[in-house]
Amino acid sequence: MEFIHRETSGRHHTHMEDMYQYDLLRMGDPKAVEEARKMFSSSLPGHVSDDPVRNYKYLFVASAALASRSAISGGMDTERAYNISDLYIQRMDNLKTVEEVKALHTDMIAFYTTEMAALDKAKVYSRPVTLCMDYIYHHLHEPIRVRDLAVHTGLNESYLSTLFKKETGTSISGYILSKRMEAAGNMLKFSDYTYAEISSILAFSSQSHFARVFKQQTGYTPKQYRDTYFKIATPQAMA
Repeated sequence: MEFIHRETSGRHHTHMEDMYQYDLLRMGDPKAVEEARKMFSSSLPGHVSDDPVRNYKYLFVASAALASRSAISGGMDTERAYNISDLYIQRMDNLKTVEEVKALHTDMIAFYTTEMAALDKAKVYSRPVTLCMDYIYHHLHEPIRVRDLAVHTGLNESYLSTLFKKETGTSISGYILSKRMEAAGNMLKFSDYTYAEISSILAFSSQSHFARVFKQQTGYTPKQYRDTYFKIATPQAMA
């Protein structure tokens, strides 16, 4: 390959050239989008397949991996960064042309960059509150009680509740509900789970309870929400 590149005057992007777009992304700088578009469409993106579409798909996967890790290093939640990457790669897998892959790549970089710009980097939560958030994220499928979080953090319930409200501006129960609503909205937009399945997955006592709470929080019934957003949903709707 080195010989062929020398003979054809070809080369790869340098590491510094390649990583500049991801440095901009990590900082939430909008210039990341144009830089990524330029780099992905240049004459030096890399040659890993003789089939043009497959070649760009492979490059897309590599870029998604770098974008997600750059976002994580900039403060994005690890699981969220990986889930965004997975979703974009799944969408990319169904594309048929080079131009479609390029357009989706630009959209992916724009989404990550917007997310990074929105991060409140000045806000640093204490270890107990961070432990609570992580626990809630990974246990939305089961009932979550304040006493479970107190045991998990090693604090008493009253102090933990006060600390959580002071740092986040919301109660523990309010935060749990907001995360369940966020998950429910994404499941309605991006999956074909039934309303009963979503209710069960997110540990609501019944489908009617889920529907009632969802309507109170969003102004939509689950059916109205899915009918409105399912067909036009994109990864950017995950915000």
